[in-house]
Amino acid sequence: MKIKAVKFRTDGFYGQPFAFGGEEGLDKFDPNIRYRGSLQNWLIDTGDEVILVDTGLPAGTPEEHPDETSAVYTGKDICSYMEAFAALGYKPEQVTKILLTHKHSDHSGELKSFPNAKIYVNADELGVEELKDIPNLEPVTFTDGAYYNFPACQKIADGIYFIKAKGHTFGNSIVIAEQDGLFYMMHGDITYVDEALYENKLSVVFDDLAAARETMDRVREFVANHPTVYMGTHTPQGYENLEAKRVMDLNNPVPTVLAEPDFSAQEASGKYVCSICGYLYDPAEHDGVAFEDLPEDWKCPRCKQGKDKFNRA
Repeated sequence: MKIKAVKFRTDGFYGQPFAFGGEEGLDKFDPNIRYRGSLQNWLIDTGDEVILVDTGLPAGTPEEHPDETSAVYTGKDICSYMEAFAALGYKPEQVTKILLTHKHSDHSGELKSFPNAKIYVNADELGVEELKDIPNLEPVTFTDGAYYNFPACQKIADGIYFIKAKGHTFGNSIVIAEQDGLFYMMHGDITYVDEALYENKLSVVFDDLAAARETMDRVREFVANHPTVYMGTHTPQGYENLEAKRVMDLNNPVPTVLAEPDFSAQEASGKYVCSICGYLYDPAEHDGVAFEDLPEDWKCPRCKQGKDKFNRA
């Protein structure tokens, strides 16, 4: 089995209030502390099958242009998701299964690009806008019982498990691949940065806070008792852990390297993009109402996050 990162954005950041403030509130944390961000998903080559864990942003998703007030920035494009996939030496027709950790478009954006793949998705995610008109959906109801301390799982292939992990979204899931005594945990945004797992903090993005806390507790318990390579989507720590086969040790955190963002001025387009789900706000499609003039309690139509999660496009 080979596990590879599909890397498509780099040099992003996640402010500490965003990454840590889900339970205690934004004001308890320092907005000037910005952890490194990136975007990557995962490919598992079993020798018999090519399996993807999530499928990146949709082609054409605009880059964001953060400023000093931005809570989060997903990073600048390395290339599109499909270009990053192709660079690993594979063709879309080879992919047999896609394991979708959750609905957000930085995880589900190119599902339609793999014609032969069955798309395994927590049945609780069915019916959401991001999965509308997606073919080959395979609803997962987690009929294979517990996986260690996680109550519900579905075995996908030898050594590969799809695990129910509600919280970040109602249908959030984790994928674990077992190899050579290690547990490779590819997770659906349990944390945005590894520092949050070390510090036992929830991000501000969740559909169900109580469930997110329960899932975090289970993840930390699992990591404490099993040699786990922890592989996040939103931080370069994800692929750094994979490349080093680094086992997460909650008592000995890897030293933090903070982001050094560039806030150089960008030409204003008037458009804004949601850093959580990729929704593009274009005033031309909203009766000419500028983003800045929207009410402060306005929410993203897709993921229901607030204006502070948007950056200039």
